[in-house]
Amino acid sequence: MVMFWQNAITGSISHISAMDARRAVSAADANRRFSELLRTVKKGRSVIVTSHGKPVAKISPIVEDERAAEGARSALFARLRTERAVNAGRWTRDELYDDAP
Repeated sequence: MVMFWQNAITGSISHISAMDARRAVSAADANRRFSELLRTVKKGRSVIVTSHGKPVAKISPIVEDERAAEGARSALFARLRTERAVNAGRWTRDELYDDAP
C-alpha cells in the first residue's frame, strides 16, 4: 500500500509505503537540513529517515531513565566486587590489537 506523506522538515509531499507518514524524511533532505531535523527531535518527536522510499533509520530523542542507568551501574559494581583481580602483566598496543590472520 502506498501512502502520500508530508516531509517532517520541508513540508514537501512525496510517497512511502506502510509507515508513519508525518515523521519521514529522505536521507538527502536529512543531510541538507540536519540542524532542522535535530530541532524537530529536540522537541520530542522521532523522525524516520528513508532511502529510495524505504525506512533505513529512526532518529529519536534520548529519554534519560535514571533508574535504568542506576540499576546497570549497581549490577556492574556488584559484579566487579565479586571478580578476582588478575595480573595481566604489561602489554603493547600491537599485542592488544593483533591484526595477524
